[in-house]
Amino acid sequence: MEKYDLIVIGAGPGGYVAAIQAAHLGKHVCVIENRDAGGTCLNRGCIPTKALVHAAEILEEMKTCENIGLHAENVSYDFARMHERKAAVVMQMRSGVEGLFKGNKIDFIRGTGFIEDPHTVAVGNDKYEADYIMIATGSRPALPPIPGLDLPGVATSDDMLEGDGVPCKSLVIIGGGVIGIEFASIYHALGCEVTIVEMMDRILPTMDKEISQNMNMILKKRGIKVNTSAKVERVEKDGENLAVHFTASEQEQQATAERVLVSIGRRANTADLLDKSIDLGIERGLIPTDSTYKTCVDSIYAVGDIVKGGIQLAHAASAEGINAVCSMFGAKAPKDMNYVPSCIYTNPEIASVGLTADDAKSKEIPVITGKAIMSANGKTVIACGERGFIKLLFHAETKELLGAQLMCERATDMPGGLTEAVVNHLTLEQMAAAIWPHPTFSEAIGEAIEDAEGGSIHAMPKRR
Repeated sequence: MEKYDLIVIGAGPGGYVAAIQAAHLGKHVCVIENRDAGGTCLNRGCIPTKALVHAAEILEEMKTCENIGLHAENVSYDFARMHERKAAVVMQMRSGVEGLFKGNKIDFIRGTGFIEDPHTVAVGNDKYEADYIMIATGSRPALPPIPGLDLPGVATSDDMLEGDGVPCKSLVIIGGGVIGIEFASIYHALGCEVTIVEMMDRILPTMDKEISQNMNMILKKRGIKVNTSAKVERVEKDGENLAVHFTASEQEQQATAERVLVSIGRRANTADLLDKSIDLGIERGLIPTDSTYKTCVDSIYAVGDIVKGGIQLAHAASAEGINAVCSMFGAKAPKDMNYVPSCIYTNPEIASVGLTADDAKSKEIPVITGKAIMSANGKTVIACGERGFIKLLFHAETKELLGAQLMCERATDMPGGLTEAVVNHLTLEQMAAAIWPHPTFSEAIGEAIEDAEGGSIHAMPKRR
């Protein structure tokens, strides 16, 4: 029986990063994966969707390039070719992960791992032993118990990204969260008629309220139909189409389309993983852990989408994997998990880290808000950017940065520095000392800092 220091089950962003971190600490490691290296993020999530987002954005720019003096005639798209390019990007990134396994002398075992005891994992008839086992099996799209979701033409996000994708002229999206809004943006850019049905009172309900309101207005302006506070009752065939019946404002309504996308969240992959003798206290598929990601069994750790109370983001899983490995092998856990940035790849892009204004209000934290409107930003005007803003929240007494919300071009490239500022408790005065390059989208962060100090140079004076 092969003996390892660590066996990782799952080769997604949590698992493969953890394995490499352990190899960096000089440990003998293997990774077990029953699908492809890179997990959901690389193969069925972050990377393929962003490849399609990129193509859709270029198409939209080409269609409107007359506004900046360029001419592009007969602009069209090849849906199958877009997905070929998506597949090529995925394959390149996947090969990179596999190359990292080889470079770090990590054994990559293809198959389904089954934990027989706290130190033994079986893959078929083969058994492997380790001092520690890490579960990083990720998640899959959730399907709520709504009648009709088994009908042909109803798809999950996995289905939309499989092979040549799902072409359609009309689409109803059940769920107005991150996944739903990103797919709405992609398909609308391709000329598809899109309708969103969201159960909560606003789309992107986990984001800052102002971001949700702004995105709602932008989507409606583009012709995307948005229904909020809408409970889906059933999906039925309607001739060649599908009809989504939902209740909103105490009235039953329906939205009809060629296809239906269900994007109401994700469910942990923890079924058929453990021998009955091992009780990890799993609740609704989620595994409870302590702050080091150790389960109630000392030799078994869990990271990523399967952790109870965790955040289902690829970079969060990677950070958890690093911290877990460092903790199990006696090193200091380097990542601060209190401040995890999030990004949404719409147009304009959205990013957030730390507290929102609503969070601060609910916790009775006094704040100073600094805000920059992007219509005054030179790069935004040049790029014909949509309405947007950058908002910073500082503690009213300590003046430390508590949170940031961005809705603008290149927003997803900016939260790194702001996350660093929140993690290190930088103050308004410390951040104000920095000089921001011009012209850039990011210089609006400096404008928001100035606004928090009492008035931005490039904004009209506030009324007294």
